[in-house]
Order: sequence, then structure tokens, then C-alpha cells
Amino acid sequence: MDVKSRRKLLFLIFWTFFKISPVTFGGGFAMIPLFIKEIVEKRKWLTNEDITDVIALSQTVPGAVAINSATFIGHRIGGIGGAIAAMIGVSLPTFIIVLILGISYFYVHDNPKLEAAFVSIRVTIVAIIVYAAIKIAKTAIIDKTTFFIMVAGVPVLFFIHPVVAIFLGAITGIVATLIKKKLGYNIELEKNKEDDPTNNPDYYMGAGI
Repeated sequence: MDVKSRRKLLFLIFWTFFKISPVTFGGGFAMIPLFIKEIVEKRKWLTNEDITDVIALSQTVPGAVAINSATFIGHRIGGIGGAIAAMIGVSLPTFIIVLILGISYFYVHDNPKLEAAFVSIRVTIVAIIVYAAIKIAKTAIIDKTTFFIMVAGVPVLFFIHPVVAIFLGAITGIVATLIKKKLGYNIELEKNKEDDPTNNPDYYMGAGI
């Protein structure tokens, strides 16, 4: 990839996350549907499976899920430069919005119309997160074992930290795979690799380069 194409890719990464950030009320999980729409469906930079892995990894390290996810995704697409571009792109709009809201808060916080709007926004966020969970479940649940882990994981999250749940899920997956191999079962870790854009020679065509 030449210098011009590299710069264009980095700008597209920055611009993609810059557009996503201001419209995702509710934090990192509310961004997942837009990650899928922009990164997977529109740009075809990554697959649904990649996004699922990134979200899981983002919760195992310190920091906000949104920034962690954007940084990991940017790195997968464009290396160190892509990680920096994505991190700045996802952080800058939020910084500007919070700064403006912080200045104007004391003038608008008792406005009944504004409070009603935020009540509706919170409800909408729940719908967005449920939608994201369904989209990710379609790629994450590939057999009875993964279905069992999902079913068991939901109630467990009410009692333990999400990071602990992720590690327990990883251990369960490793143990289940070892048992299946010992019993002679066929091991399938993905539904289908045909849709993986990294196997396509036109991988970067979604970026217009």
C-alpha cells in the first residue's frame, strides 16, 4: 500500500469512528450495531466474528469499552496508525459534546422537555443493546456448547464481574474442546469462513482504495 492510499485509509478510519461516536448514547455497547453496519456491512473491513472478539477483548482490559473497541478495530484495519486514528475519531466528538453540556448544564438541567427526551433515550438504548446482542449471537453461538455458555452466562453476570465471566467462558470453551477431541467429535470454531473479507483480494475495496 503506497503512502497516499495509507493516508486515505487512516482518514477513513478516523472519519468512520468520528461519525459513530456522537450518535451512540449509552456507551460502548450501544455502538455495536453501528460498528457492524459501518465496519462489517459498509466498509467490509472485518467480519461479525471479528467484532465479537474485539468486544470481548475490550472488556478484559482497563478503560472504556467504546475507546478500547475502536482502538482494537483500528489496529486490525490499519495497524498502529489505524489504532490512533480510531481512538481520536471516537473520542473527539464525545469530548466536544461533554464540554458543551458541562458548560450549559446549569441552564438546562431542570427543563422538563429535556428530561423527558433523556428518559426516552435510555429506553431506546436498551433496544439497541438487545439488537446488538442478537446480531452477535448469530455468529457467536455455533453449537450446543456455545449455546450453553450463553445461557449460563446471563444469570452468572448478576453475581460476578464481567471480566471474570469472560475468563470462565474461555476456560469452559477450552475444556469443552479438549473433551470433544478426546471423544472423537468434529470441532467447529466458526460457522463459515467464506464471508471473511481478509480472504478476499478486494479486502480494501470497501475503503475505496
